[in-house]
Amino acid sequence: MPADFSLLHRICKLVVLLCFFHIAVTVFFYVRSFDIPLAFPHKRQSHNNTTQSGLDTHTVSTSRTEWNTQNEEGTAAPQSEPGQKSVTEPRKSLEKCPETSPLLVGPLRVEFNNPVSLEQIKDENPNVQLGGRFKPKDCEALQKVAIIIPFRKRDEHLKFWLYYLHPILQRQQLEYGVYVINQDGDETFNRAKLLNVGYQESLKDKDYNCFVFSDVDLIPMDDRNTYKCFSQPRHLSVSMDKFGFRLPYNQYFGGVSSMSKGQYLKINGFPNNYWGWGGEDDDIYNRLASKGMTISRPSGDIGKCRMIRHNRDKQNDPNPQRFDRIAHTKETMNKDGINSLSYKLMSVEKLDLFTKITVDVGKP
Repeated sequence: MPADFSLLHRICKLVVLLCFFHIAVTVFFYVRSFDIPLAFPHKRQSHNNTTQSGLDTHTVSTSRTEWNTQNEEGTAAPQSEPGQKSVTEPRKSLEKCPETSPLLVGPLRVEFNNPVSLEQIKDENPNVQLGGRFKPKDCEALQKVAIIIPFRKRDEHLKFWLYYLHPILQRQQLEYGVYVINQDGDETFNRAKLLNVGYQESLKDKDYNCFVFSDVDLIPMDDRNTYKCFSQPRHLSVSMDKFGFRLPYNQYFGGVSSMSKGQYLKINGFPNNYWGWGGEDDDIYNRLASKGMTISRPSGDIGKCRMIRHNRDKQNDPNPQRFDRIAHTKETMNKDGINSLSYKLMSVEKLDLFTKITVDVGKP
């Protein structure tokens, strides 16, 4: 009997130990079960924060890109929604464009056999802005150039000019605007006065520091002939096919020329009293010479131009008074020029490829 009791006592102790072990295991897992829901939300929150942070970074990056792109095109930066932090990171300034553009191709083939349309020209020049304005996106242009074209009833010639010149001017990395100065009515044509009007009206748009004065029928045959200003007044249409690709005489300053704002004002602009064809270019040359300036020119090869053949315009007959007026340039230049300019502004049209300014310049 005592032996049986001893065995039973041992079995009971074993059962008790097993019960304690079972309880201990149960308690362990029970307590751990409290840790699991506390740990997982923490991990999920961390994951969500990472994801949200990624979305926020993407949103800010997109906003900055849009802000920079829009500001390069001259529009305002996007406004932040109420309660959101606005992105105020300033736009980085562009480097200056090189003195000689790396985009130039040299000699060009210029033909007038196939007509062109304004729609075609616009499609081929998508970066030209309203009013015929352009500026490089990758660098800051060295000059702001107003291209001024005296005009009346030469629409087909203007299309060819726009077709060839817009790509050339863009490759030259110029910041420019094209201004077509249209003489209203049927009175005698006055080219030089229209050029004065172009100078004055273009400055209402932008603070241009260079002015290129171009006939509508002259197209350069080499894009290295840069339409910009130099230390001296520049004659750009050096060798025209009309003259057998030779300069007709050393004092010739007709066709296409450029002047800085300072050079232009130094000679009081152009004469206003040359009605009809001829004489004003020689008067301008006399003005420059009297102020101690010389004519700068590209080489004959680079300065080649083609002229669109046409009959002389009506109300643009040779001016019979031109020789007498040229002889008295020094006496008249200080009182006849931009300081005495008068005209009536009829309309200003901002078109896709140019700004058309129609004026009444009076009559002789």
